[in-house]
Amino acid sequence: MKNRFPSFLLFMLFTNSLYSQQQPKTRLPQQEKISELSKKAGAFIDINAAGYPESAYTPTQLVTDVLISSGASSCFVPNVSNVQVSPNLPASAVNRSWGYFNKATTNFPFDNGIVISTGYAYKGGNSIQNGTLGDNINTGSDADLVAATNPSGSLQNTSILEFDFVPTTNQISFNYLFASEEYTGGFPCGYSDAFALLIRPVTGGAYTNMAVLPAGAGPVSVTNIHPANEDNGSPLVCGAANDAFFSGYNIANIETNFNGRTIPLTATATVVAGQAYHFKMVIADALDHNYDSAVFLEGGSFNIGVELLDPNGATLPSEINVCDNAPQVLTASVNDPAMIYKWFLNGTAIPGATTNTYTAIAPGVYSIEVSVPGNPCPGTASITINGGTTPVAHNATFLLCSTPTQTNFNLNGAKSLISPSTTAIFRFYEDQTDALAQNNSFINDLSDYNGTDGQILYVVVSDGDFCSKMIELTLNKAATPVAGVSSSRIRICAGESVTLTASGGTTYNWTNFGGTGNTQTVTLHQTTTFSVNAIGDYGCQSTIPAVITIVVIPAITSPLQDVEMCMGDTIELDAGFGENFTYLWNTGATTQKIIADQLGIYTVTIDNGICSQDFKVSVGAAASPYFTQVNYENNTITAEASNPTINNIPRTLEYSIDGQVWQASNIFTNLTNNTNYTLYVRTVGTSCMGTLEFFTLQIANVITPNNDGYNDVIDLRKLTGFKNFSGSVYNRYGNEVFKFSEFNPVWNGTIGGRKLPTATYWYKIGFDYERSKTKFQQNGWIMLKNRE
Repeated sequence: MKNRFPSFLLFMLFTNSLYSQQQPKTRLPQQEKISELSKKAGAFIDINAAGYPESAYTPTQLVTDVLISSGASSCFVPNVSNVQVSPNLPASAVNRSWGYFNKATTNFPFDNGIVISTGYAYKGGNSIQNGTLGDNINTGSDADLVAATNPSGSLQNTSILEFDFVPTTNQISFNYLFASEEYTGGFPCGYSDAFALLIRPVTGGAYTNMAVLPAGAGPVSVTNIHPANEDNGSPLVCGAANDAFFSGYNIANIETNFNGRTIPLTATATVVAGQAYHFKMVIADALDHNYDSAVFLEGGSFNIGVELLDPNGATLPSEINVCDNAPQVLTASVNDPAMIYKWFLNGTAIPGATTNTYTAIAPGVYSIEVSVPGNPCPGTASITINGGTTPVAHNATFLLCSTPTQTNFNLNGAKSLISPSTTAIFRFYEDQTDALAQNNSFINDLSDYNGTDGQILYVVVSDGDFCSKMIELTLNKAATPVAGVSSSRIRICAGESVTLTASGGTTYNWTNFGGTGNTQTVTLHQTTTFSVNAIGDYGCQSTIPAVITIVVIPAITSPLQDVEMCMGDTIELDAGFGENFTYLWNTGATTQKIIADQLGIYTVTIDNGICSQDFKVSVGAAASPYFTQVNYENNTITAEASNPTINNIPRTLEYSIDGQVWQASNIFTNLTNNTNYTLYVRTVGTSCMGTLEFFTLQIANVITPNNDGYNDVIDLRKLTGFKNFSGSVYNRYGNEVFKFSEFNPVWNGTIGGRKLPTATYWYKIGFDYERSKTKFQQNGWIMLKNRE
């Protein structure tokens, strides 16, 4: 940094000149003060430095090949003419006030361009070591600059670059910044070193200054752009002036040898396409020549061709990315009915596209040619539209049912919920601002994210290039429930019911039942296993179902069945054996078997410790055998008897005629006629016995009532002792001719005392056996022979 007088002394010495615009006494030139940082290689930009071909360019070459051609078609070069500099020194002159700069390895905001200085241009960069600025290029003031900037004092050391140009657009612009040694001490309050970029038609007219601040804030000069304080921190007596456009003091003395500079600025002007204009770039020192200023014009920023604008009028870049073939309205910056417009897609003219606006609906390289009628050099602009497809994506909710071993989210599992695309790229952000910016503050480890219930993540789903969609992913987190199940009883009897109760959840998913309640009642006939899953918050389901087995004890069975026995006999009743069986009979017995000696109903309760069952058995009277037919002939009885089974078991019968002696045969011989016998039949081995009274009735088939003492009558007097004794004799016509009775038991072949004729007669005899209550009946025939 160059040495200065203390600011308060300068202020006292030059107060009158600062505010009366009178020429002050000459200030001493600054002495460069080299900092340690400035001694480092690459700390300064290169100005007119060897090694750059552009350092040897003529003014015309600088305008056409640096200022213009870097950013526009070389076809515009023929439109540039009459390039002049002042002082008019050749490119070989070391002390010329103009030239080429390159940022080299510094952070200077422009890569390269043209510099115009009020001193020797090369001293603004790395060429100066221990020298000084404040060079006198021996030029005076410039009336056009004075008119444009209205300086607070006289101007000198004016440096000018001017040329003529025929634009093919309605607007012209370029980028620049202003730097000055006046940015030190209190000088910004009075030394109005200034710059102007003036433009007017070649045919004449007043200049328009393109280098003005926005919103009518005035021209570019030291006194119009500075902060509120000096470079040493002391307040400036004049306060701040448009300090938003001041970049800062060069305290470290790097990049350039100027004490401060503005931010990059843009100069613009509205013109008529096809009309020639004169450009005049002019910079000058104010009051004295000891403190220089310079303007740096960015290479390629002199926009003198056609630009493509978006619907808001903003200049489009050379390449844009468009997703899903979204229509893009492209508008040429030139809008003049006198112009000729041609649009091209990938180098091929688009039929019918002859206005300054075109809507692109597909990827490709779009370009436009804007021609001034009669001018063979059209203005051109192009833009490359890269196409892409936005993946299908939608808001989603991702659930984590946490477990003791899984407490964090694996966000990879949410991808399929967000998008069906298998090629999409996902970036998960915690902050929406980061997601909108698509910066690198995304979640790196998706497999183990410690999210919270209800947290919203912002997910950018892209096609892997530039098409993307941001969605919201809501995280739901709940503990996985642990299912439990209990039963009112674990061991039951067949046919009994139990109530199952699940626990651990808010609802339940039963394997064996419908419904989601926590209780189920079921009647079982066999051992059954039940399982249930607990369902908790957000539908989280237990990983392992709760299982319970209800053991159904097999039904208690007994071989007992209804039995028969004969009166006076006994029978064994066996309730049957089973594990843990205990018994209680209605007789009071507690044994498995009892001896029944009475007919009737016997009951037993069998208990196995879990279940009990009542069994009933009937001990009934066994059917006794009975005579079904008895035949008597030739003093022999042949008896037929029924032989019923006892407890479904066939039995053997035995017979007796006196109840004392028993025989297996049913035939009794050597019996006496007309004698009452009692026949016995019984089931062998039992007390079941049947009896039958039987009268060995023997009636002669032929009677001859001749009173000879032989076969004179039918005598039934032995039957009169039987109950209900009766009998009749019938002729062949069925007419009763005689009736036997207790009082008239003998028939002598007469009727009413009169002999009946010889013939065959029929008889019918019946009576009841007193003891057996059975009826005896016999039919037969009698041959009656009466002799007259």
